This record gives sequence, structure tokens and C-alpha cells, in this order.
Amino acid sequence: MQSIDEVQSALAEQNYVCGRALATVLFLSLRLGRPLFLEGEAGTGKTEIAKAIAAALGRRLIRLQCYEGLDAASAVYEWNFAEQMIAIRAAEAAGGADRDVLKGELFTEEFLIERPLLQAMRPQSGGAPVLLIDEIDRTDEPFEAFLLEALSDFQVTIPELGTMKAPEPPIVILTSNRTREVHDALKRRCLYHWVDYPTFDREMEILQARAPEAAERLSREVVGFVQRLRTEDLFKRPGVAETIDWAKCLLALDVLELSPEVIADTIGAILKYQDDIQKLQGSEAKRLLDEVRAEAVG
Repeated sequence: MQSIDEVQSALAEQNYVCGRALATVLFLSLRLGRPLFLEGEAGTGKTEIAKAIAAALGRRLIRLQCYEGLDAASAVYEWNFAEQMIAIRAAEAAGGADRDVLKGELFTEEFLIERPLLQAMRPQSGGAPVLLIDEIDRTDEPFEAFLLEALSDFQVTIPELGTMKAPEPPIVILTSNRTREVHDALKRRCLYHWVDYPTFDREMEILQARAPEAAERLSREVVGFVQRLRTEDLFKRPGVAETIDWAKCLLALDVLELSPEVIADTIGAILKYQDDIQKLQGSEAKRLLDEVRAEAVG
């Protein structure tokens, strides 16, 4: 991709509506070969950016889903113990092979199960893959330290096989929902962008790209209502993903416009916590809907 405009166009072809600021940092990440760190609320489209970039470039997407307790071994490789045991039993049945020889045969790539980080270091036929390290804030500091080293040299070490170095560095995108602060040392290795909730017009573009069959009036009411919800005191504000899901649910029900009854029946598409749903009981949904319509008229 030779320009920022080309990045925007390529993502648009993947139905990802990308603002100028995000397109700029994506362009720089690709041009400079620097990892990209995307931070923001859940549901703002951070993971989708990696998917769209991979599709636009025709590259393989490799995803490392982070979680509490994730360690280096789980992210890089593990040995296929079941196959190793079968090989041992077969050697014993054949009269028993030399122990040192058998040990050498067991710890070869034939019995290696590659996990995302090792996969990303391997040569790929279509070019360097896109490595998505998703929700890095769910891991702990020791894994961050390991990741810092791995991303510095784009290599990992397997004691039995040696060091595996990427012939071409992968395109690395890290995401964080900011449930905790990620160490500065890791952020300094990356280009950074905060992915915020979109404006009304931007969210309309996104919805039209992802649910083009939705009528203009319904789309405006859906986006307006979700945007209004984000200003309320909620435990978990709905993201863009929920906006799209809700619109598709309404289309499946042949809904042409919102009503308090429709909102009550489908609220589980946008709010995922009972305490938040309780706040929209009674006349509250009608109040918000009236405000949305009054603002549209104004």
C-alpha cells in the first residue's frame, strides 16, 4: 500500500470504514515494519482491523487470543505427547531402539505442535502473515516481557530444536481493552492508536457497510439509540459490534422502526448485563427513543 488513501480504500473494500487518523498509523506501521498497538473499549472494532488488513493484503491471519495465565510455551509450541507415546510403544514392540537415538527422534518437528507465535515466524507462501495478539491486557507482566523479546528480534527458541527466526517479520497488531495498563516498554516498541467509539455519521457508514439491507430510517434510529445509550451510566456500554448485531436482529424480525416494545424484546442484542438491562425497563427506553427522534427532527 503506497499511500494513506490506498489504505482507506483497501479497508473499505473489506467493509471496514476507516478514519484518516487510523489509516495513517496503519500506513506507517506497514511502511516502517513496526507493530501496531490498538487500545480502546471492547467492541470498537480493534480485532476487525487486523482481519480487514489481512484480507486486503491477501495474507494469512494468525491470532493469539490472550488470557490470564497464558505463558510463553502455550503461545509458541508444545510437544505432541500422544504421538510421542505411540512412537515409544512402537519402538518397544520392534525390539527397543537405542535410548539416545529414540530421544533424538522424538523431539523433532514431526512431533511439534506450532502455536501462534511460532506459526508467525514460519515462511508463508503469500508473504509475511498478520499476527494478531488480541487482548494483551488479559495476560500478566512475565508474558509481556517474553513478548517484548520475541517482537524485538522476531525469533523464538525451542530448547530441543534451537532458535527459529522469521525470514520476514510478520505484520503485528496488538489490541487492549485497557482492563489494566500495559507496560511502557512494550508500548514503546509499537506505534499507538486509541480506537474510540465512532461519531454518529461514522457509525452510520459502518452500519450501511455491514448491514446494507437496513432502511435509512431504521439505521438512523438504531445508531442514534446506541449512541444515546453510551452516554448513560452503564456497566458495559455497547460497542459497534452490538450496533451491527442489533440491526441484523431487527431485520430478521422485519422491524421497520423502533418502538419501546421492540427495544424491550431485543435489548439483549446490545446490553449484556442484567443491571444495565434493568435500567431500560419501564419508561426509560421510551424516553431515550423520544430524545433520539427529537434530535433527528431538530
